[in-house]
Amino acid sequence: MSNLDETSGRPKLGTIRQRSDFLKAARGKRFSAPTLFLQARRRDESGHHGEIRIGLTCSRKLGSAVVRNRAKRRLRSAARAILPSRGRAGWDYVLVGRAGATAECRFSELANDLESALAGIHGMSSGDGPAGTGRK
Repeated sequence: MSNLDETSGRPKLGTIRQRSDFLKAARGKRFSAPTLFLQARRRDESGHHGEIRIGLTCSRKLGSAVVRNRAKRRLRSAARAILPSRGRAGWDYVLVGRAGATAECRFSELANDLESALAGIHGMSSGDGPAGTGRK
């Protein structure tokens, strides 16, 4: 079984489901953007090396359940659009929603922030201006 998508040849996207994996990502690299916060780590287990795994989290600080669910849908959609081409296989990425920003901003702004965050995490040039205020 290949960890590449047959149609595009890019790494498959998986989901982080265990709390321990979220905690490991929280101890990894971090990058803060205006509309989201990104945590990332390279997995070292032998399991899903070719797969990019994503996790989403939105706390009650964002607002009601309706607002939190909207923020998670938008983060999931941005991750599906950006991570297959910009993410790295064998990495876990946790996208954290920001109060007053993730659910209300334009989608293009959210996607640009995710691209900038990935560039900051991996030390690449995003081409969209400054890399941001991330911590490596």
